[in-house]
Formats: sequence, C-alpha cells, structure tokens
Amino acid sequence: MSRTRSSTAAAAAVLVLVVLAIALWWLNKAESTAQPPPSSTPSADLNALVVAPAGPMSGYSRDRFSHWAGSGAGDSCDTREIVLQRQGTEVARDAQCRAVSGKWVSPYDGVEIRKAADVDIDHVVPLAEAWRSGASTWTDEQRKHFANDLGNPQLVAVTAASNRSKGDQDPGTWKPPARAYWCTYAKNYVAVKAFYKLTVDTKERDGLATMLATC
Repeated sequence: MSRTRSSTAAAAAVLVLVVLAIALWWLNKAESTAQPPPSSTPSADLNALVVAPAGPMSGYSRDRFSHWAGSGAGDSCDTREIVLQRQGTEVARDAQCRAVSGKWVSPYDGVEIRKAADVDIDHVVPLAEAWRSGASTWTDEQRKHFANDLGNPQLVAVTAASNRSKGDQDPGTWKPPARAYWCTYAKNYVAVKAFYKLTVDTKERDGLATMLATC
C-alpha cells in the first residue's frame, strides 16, 4: 500500500513538472513572437498637426523675430556662425568667430559653396509662416527663441538662390529643388511645427504629404 502511494505521488510530481514546462514554453514563445509597439510615422506626425486657415500678416515684421542671437557661451559666436560651423566641413574661423573658409553643400539644391559669405541660413519654417500659424500671439522672447533655435531642425545652411526662391512660402507652394531632400525637409518642417504647436493650412498639409510620400 505504501509503495502504491509513493508511485502515485511520484506520478503527480512528474505531471506537475510537465505542466510547468509546457507553461514556460508557451510564455517564452509568446515573448519571442510579441511585436514591439508601433512607432510614430511621418504621416502620423503630420496628421497630428492642427489644420486651420493661415492667419493675417497684420503686425508682422522680421524685427519681431530677433536674429542672429549670441550663443550665450561667453564667446562672440552668434547663431549664424554656429550653424556654419555645424553644417560645414573644414571650417576655419577668425577671432570674432566668423567663418573665413570652409565647404558647405546646400541640401536644397545640392550646390557646393566655398565662401561663407555666399551661404544663407534658412528657417525651415519661415518666420512669416510661423506668424501666420500661431507665432503672432507669442512674446518677442518666444519669437527670438524660434528664430535662433539650434535644438530643433529649424536652421539650415543653403545657397542664397534657393533661400530667396523660397522666401516665406510654405510647402503648399514651395519645395526644395532637390527631390531627394523632400523627405528630410518635410520631416524637419513637421517636427518644428509640432514642437511649437503651429497650425498648417490644407494646401500646406497636402504639400507636406506629397514630400513625405517619397520617404
């Protein structure tokens, strides 16, 4: 009788171990096949922007967006010079932090520039466009930060020709001549608008969607 009870207990223990092994196998399988949470997509980021008609230009002036500001690091570098140093190669500067030589490739049109004086620093979201889409209600200090923002993809070194052709146009009416740059440009534009909670109008949104479709 005792031997029978021992056999039964042993069989029960084996059964428990088998059940535990199967449970652990299923848990491991579930973990290995689990999909990571979906990450944000460029289209989703665009769709998250508030669509609204462009506001009026009344009261606008570039002087309301003070630029180029000093770096605040105790040197004489201003925002323009910092962008030139960041985006150029072989950049040499003088005692006043001015670029005296270097090489820059304008992403808007693929043109190589060898003279710093020939480089324009473009605001990806133009100052006037920011005004039309929400910045008219900001303080001058907030507008100054926007115009000198080195933390977001808002400032880019480009050819004067491409910068002047863009002017204050949004993606509804202007896109970089270099189609290969459309994806990056649209992503940067959307990122800046999202960060500053600026709106987009319908034509602007459609222009961004066209560029993001090339990603």
